[in-house]
Amino acid sequence: MKQLTFYLDFISPYAYLAFEQLPQALLGCSYSVSYRPVLFAGLLKHHGQLGPAEITGKREWTYRQVLWLARQAGVPLQLPAQHPFNPLALLRLALACGHDGLANRYVCETVFRHVWRGGQDAIDGQRVQALTALLAPMRDVADPAVKAQLKANTDQALALGVFGVPTMEVDGKLFWGFDAQPMLAAYLRQDAWFEGPDWQAAGVVGGGPQRAS
Repeated sequence: MKQLTFYLDFISPYAYLAFEQLPQALLGCSYSVSYRPVLFAGLLKHHGQLGPAEITGKREWTYRQVLWLARQAGVPLQLPAQHPFNPLALLRLALACGHDGLANRYVCETVFRHVWRGGQDAIDGQRVQALTALLAPMRDVADPAVKAQLKANTDQALALGVFGVPTMEVDGKLFWGFDAQPMLAAYLRQDAWFEGPDWQAAGVVGGGPQRAS
């Protein structure tokens, strides 16, 4: 049985879609999953990038694409009233419900659906309070240890080479994005391609001219 680590941030619609579709995408594979919340903004800052919703044009395309992908996959999805938003409260809540920097599938499902179903404000105070009461976290969300764990999760992800969410890690290999699920499934089914030259070749391609800053 393969052990997968699913790096996620509730702010990402692609992470929501990947989360919802994972059981179907990996049907018949032998695996277990650990869900590890990270701060997507921390990944972006480290790599000097903007998020899709921070780029004019790409923002609208992102929303249209995820609505289309959700429709095609049969996954309910309504855009939240505000996006992007600060997901810290939701990430810390998920971690406060778990231990060792992990959150279980029920907690992640509940928080993802809080954000991506119903078209409401994901961080509205009353809604977050109700969500907290529903999940009944084992620790105080404001506990410094919970905050430290989110940073540790993000640092761990960066050390592995994670640059975005969703990312699934297995055997040291990273599979990024909702559209990487068929590739991940092939790996879990022991597709010989992953032992061939192409996987390694991608890492040795020479770089071209660098843009001036």
